[in-house]
Amino acid sequence: MKHQGSKILVLGGIKSGKSRFALALGEKFPPPRVFMATAEPFNEEMARKIEAHRRERGPGWQTVESPVDLPQKLKSLSSVGVCLIDCLTVWLGNLIYYQKNVDEYFLEFSKALEKTSFPVIMVSNEVGLSPVSADHQTRFFVEKLGVLNQEIARHCDQIYLLIAGKTLKLV
Repeated sequence: MKHQGSKILVLGGIKSGKSRFALALGEKFPPPRVFMATAEPFNEEMARKIEAHRRERGPGWQTVESPVDLPQKLKSLSSVGVCLIDCLTVWLGNLIYYQKNVDEYFLEFSKALEKTSFPVIMVSNEVGLSPVSADHQTRFFVEKLGVLNQEIARHCDQIYLLIAGKTLKLV
């Protein structure tokens, strides 16, 4: 497996197994391992999910909370064996929730990703297989996530698609 500077994108639908796969992939890289968490505990259910994911990762991962400032946090890392970002879908939702300029953040993230010298694994939802939503807000979200996934894929030397827990290597 190529290590230095690898960029890996793991795509899939909800509960497809993408986070579990990305975590197992990240374990193949040497420490220190950084887990960039984009989720915020907006409610009790989300707080339980975040805690369950934290237990699943175990002590071999340093967690960095990055609900909005993902580009800045990525740029601040050094001497990292691997950085796993889970997930870009939630990050986009946070940008919209906090009324950030999505396109500016995408550009900043893309630039930060280009400059990393350590491996980065990114998890995102594949939304291109879904029907077109009738409401504007959902269409905006899905279209922006599709654009983000395409931009990130440009940087990646490995791309995986997970469907029903099964992995398909695209690149």
